[in-house]
Parts: sequence; C-alpha cells; structure tokens
Amino acid sequence: MYLFKLTGDLRAALEQEKKAGRTVGFVPTMGALHEGHLSLIRTAKEQTDIVVCSIFVNPTQFNDPKDFEKYPVTISADIQKLAAAGTDILFLPSVDTMYPEGVNGQHPHYDFGYLETVLEGAYRPHHFQGVGIVVHKLLDIVQPDDLFMGQKDFQQCMIIKRLLEITGIPSKLHICPTLRENDGLAMSSRNMRLDPAARQTAVQISKTLLYMKENIKHLPFVNLKQNAYNQLQNDGYQVDYVEIANADNLQLLDKPNGSPMVLLVAAKLGDIRLIDNMVVEGAVTTKL
Repeated sequence: MYLFKLTGDLRAALEQEKKAGRTVGFVPTMGALHEGHLSLIRTAKEQTDIVVCSIFVNPTQFNDPKDFEKYPVTISADIQKLAAAGTDILFLPSVDTMYPEGVNGQHPHYDFGYLETVLEGAYRPHHFQGVGIVVHKLLDIVQPDDLFMGQKDFQQCMIIKRLLEITGIPSKLHICPTLRENDGLAMSSRNMRLDPAARQTAVQISKTLLYMKENIKHLPFVNLKQNAYNQLQNDGYQVDYVEIANADNLQLLDKPNGSPMVLLVAAKLGDIRLIDNMVVEGAVTTKL
C-alpha cells in the first residue's frame, strides 16, 4: 500500500494508473476504521482495479467544535487494517493541504434543496455544506471512476448523489449495506466512545428500527413513531428524531403512499450522538 500526504504526488500516481487503463475506486473516510469501512474497501476491490482510501477528519462538517476534538483518531491501527484489506493507496492529507484557502475561507455553496432542511440537516445546520465542500475537493483530487459509501449515513449518501449532479463529476456512486455488530448495533466510529453500559443500551436503536419495520403495515405512522420515540426515551436516550421517509427523495411521510421507505433515528446517549436507519423493501400500500 502506498501512502500519500500531498495532492500533487497522489494525482501523479493516479494519472499513471489511469494511463495504463486501470479503473479507480474511492472510499473516503474520517478514520477510526471498523469492519464497515473495510467492507467498502473489499467491494471497491471487486469492482475496480485500484482502490484509494482517504482518511481526513473534516473540520467544516462539525457543528460542535468539541465533537471535532473528541472524534477518535487511530491512524496506526487504520493503516494496518487498510493494508490487510488490500487497499492500494491511502491519502492522508493535512487540514492545510485540504484547505489552502483556510477552513474559514471562501467555499462554494451547494444547492442541496429539501435534502438539507430535514433530519440531520435540521439538527446540524451547515453540516452538509461541509460534507459537500470536502467531498468535492477529494473527488477533484482522486477523480475516481467509482465512489463507495455506506448506507448507515443514508441522508449523506443522498447529499453526495446530489453533489455529483450539481458538479457534473462523472464518478458512479455505490451505496453499500450497513454492517452491524452481532447484536444489531450499526458499526460506527463513534461506538468507540461508548462505555460498557452505554454500549449495551446502544443496541436499542436497531431494535427500535426493527420494531418499526415489523409493524409498519399494522399501525398508523403517528402511533408507530410515538411508540418508538417513547421506547428510546425510556431507555435513556435524548431523541432528536424518529421518522419515516420516502427512500428515493427523503420526503417525510405520515402514511404509506406506495413508495419505498426508509426508517431513520437519531438519538444521544450522554454526549454521544448515534444515527441509524433501515430501508423497507418494496412499497407498503396498506391503507390505514
């Protein structure tokens, strides 16, 4: 595995690969890697010739500076995991490399429309602009044929899909299934910050989503969401939202409308904020 810290060096190396006719797959991460990230690497290896992974904790997408400071950094372990997974190139830029204009300098503003106003967009103002800025920069540097991201960040995946449309960048987005621990907890770098008691409680999010999925044909949405909200609150969560949305455009739903759906939850355990989602396969048309 080759490690690059400078944009010019990485571009030169990738240019040689592309001249040789090799396709490039890209997995952008913020590090603190787990099996979910590594599954993206393996999928990219199956579908492309050269797999590039980036590790960069992006300051412009954090609303809370304390959250940025507490984000787990495990570079040495990450490098070992990526090498073992068969990653070809690791891009490990500094903040100055990614933001030569300065973190607080002038950046593009992206018209993400409705997507930026609900759920994570409502609870984390400017978050998706920060995501758009850094992913746009990374895509300009790597210029991948294929981009691989995880479904756990469902709304972020939709934002990146929109970003590709806005910018005209020809990379193909692949949204890969969420990987879960044996008890159902969605794999996340933030899980590293959970103490043993909180880790045991954290699984209730996936259990709540499963309850919603199993009962979506039998209960009015308002009751289903309220039951889920109450259960999480009883388990000690501070709940930001429990929602049901159209899986194609994230329009929030109060009843089935024949579209595929996604169930979404965001809640805090102490100061650790967890998100998860589950897609309801096929359209639910039961009239309630």
